[in-house]
Amino acid sequence: MTIKYLIDENMSPVYQDQLLRRQPDLTVLMVGDCDVPQKGTKDPEILRWCEENNFILVTNNRRSMPVHLAEHLAENRHIPGILALRPNSNIGLIIEDLIAIAGAAFEDEYQDQIVYVPLRITR
Repeated sequence: MTIKYLIDENMSPVYQDQLLRRQPDLTVLMVGDCDVPQKGTKDPEILRWCEENNFILVTNNRRSMPVHLAEHLAENRHIPGILALRPNSNIGLIIEDLIAIAGAAFEDEYQDQIVYVPLRITR
């Protein structure tokens, strides 16, 4: 399975830069890039775009995204997955996990769910 990431517009472009620097063969786009939803696009529209284009959404929106996902699923729609950043997490750990997920995920492993990254909690 080929994982493709769409980075939410409210996240730092550093995530896209670091992912592509460390794993140049990944497809990592950011809201506002060419051929993806424009900045300011509402979350339900972004979820539809991710579904139609087979992208996993990477977001720091932990508050309203569960509501948007529930509404999306209630419309009998699906999404390849949502990876939500844990608060105050180390960017290096997040990048490592995103690369690991891209390299090791089973097909549909993250479908229709929100998974928090980094996958492991550190103190």
